[in-house]
Amino acid sequence: MFIESKAALLLLLLLFAAALLAACGSSATLPDGAGMGPNPTLPEPQRSLIPTLNIAPAKGWPEGSKPTAAAGIQVIAFADKLDHPRWLYTLPDGGVLVAETNAPPKPEDGKGLRGKVQKLMMKHAGAGVPSANRITLLRDTDGDGVADQRSVYLKDLHSPFGMAVVGSELFVADTDAVLRFPYVPGAAQISGAGTKLVDLPSGLINHHWTKNLIAGADGSKLYVTVGSNSNVAENGMAAENERAAIWEVDIASGSHRIYAGGLRNPNGLAWEPDSGALWTAVNERDEIGNDLVPDYLTSVKDGGFYGWPYSYYGQHVDERAKPQNPDLVAKALVPDYALGSHTASLGLAAARGNQLPAAFANGMFIGQHGSWNRKPLSGYKVIFVPFSGGQPVGPAVDVLTGFVSADGDAYGRPVGVALDGKGALLVADDVGNLVWRVSSAPAAATALR
Repeated sequence: MFIESKAALLLLLLLFAAALLAACGSSATLPDGAGMGPNPTLPEPQRSLIPTLNIAPAKGWPEGSKPTAAAGIQVIAFADKLDHPRWLYTLPDGGVLVAETNAPPKPEDGKGLRGKVQKLMMKHAGAGVPSANRITLLRDTDGDGVADQRSVYLKDLHSPFGMAVVGSELFVADTDAVLRFPYVPGAAQISGAGTKLVDLPSGLINHHWTKNLIAGADGSKLYVTVGSNSNVAENGMAAENERAAIWEVDIASGSHRIYAGGLRNPNGLAWEPDSGALWTAVNERDEIGNDLVPDYLTSVKDGGFYGWPYSYYGQHVDERAKPQNPDLVAKALVPDYALGSHTASLGLAAARGNQLPAAFANGMFIGQHGSWNRKPLSGYKVIFVPFSGGQPVGPAVDVLTGFVSADGDAYGRPVGVALDGKGALLVADDVGNLVWRVSSAPAAATALR
């Protein structure tokens, strides 16, 4: 058995090396900006036996270092020594919830040699640690921008992610269910037992395991993201039942419907304040080239279909999806704004009400976790997309950069973003195990008075 395991490991390492060689021989032909904005450049698909595998190895931040902030803003560590912090939520009482979480066991995902290589790469990126399965509460009681109180708010969860308070209840999206808990302002922890509102698709594959949620304006509905169970339906469409979608869930009854579909892996959710529309950040498909397919930011139409798996960025057919479905392709909506190919754009927060410089007053902040299927690397930063009249206008602006060293190592990887109770931007960093706080630099704040 030892010999067989050693042989399997050797084969895996050889494949890993081959993947790295493939990465060295394949690179993007378009600049990063070509895959950004309302009209991205979409080259012809490129397929190969071994896809580009190029990821920044997780190293963590050297002592005393931090991300590079845009002009006029500053960044400090709001909280450190966390355990894979992925998602953030600011409570009505000003406390900040952090989901310390990672993927659950999913033994049927990534089978085969290709899957094993990809799992090894994900571990290389710092995503192979067990899930802490808890939500931690952080408070800054002295107003210095650093959390001086922390407590375990909820524990023994199942890969938790999205969080939202509605009235006197806190809703948490575990990987397999939405749970509700009693919410008491000012409490350091929740002692009451949670109850299940609705089951969510999970199972032994559970490829995209993160489930986010946001409350509707009138407090009667939740909108819940459910990513696909594959890259491009290679596990069959039966495994994709009610996935690649945003659900609308009735809080009173737990009943649900598909609000929008064809969204490969939606994560971030935000309400745009001028139009009142729901917006989402979506991770698009991999393995058809360094320059395809751009992740995107889009408004979400009730009943809308956005292409996955049959087409991308509107009606560009993906020949890998079998059988084809031309009727659905004909209905596929074009996203509003491209965010760059393979950037893994996850976090999303509406900017209205922040206390950063005026250039950041209206738009969306986006946490880009970073690429694995592109050379050179893309993402690994926090960006801002300006809006006017409820729509994106102009190019995206870098907010935080410097998450990757000159040697290609990842000091950190941004994920969830949220505004705190004082209008600063918080950023979860699941490699640095920190939450960063972004605020106006003193000189910029003086100039705005």
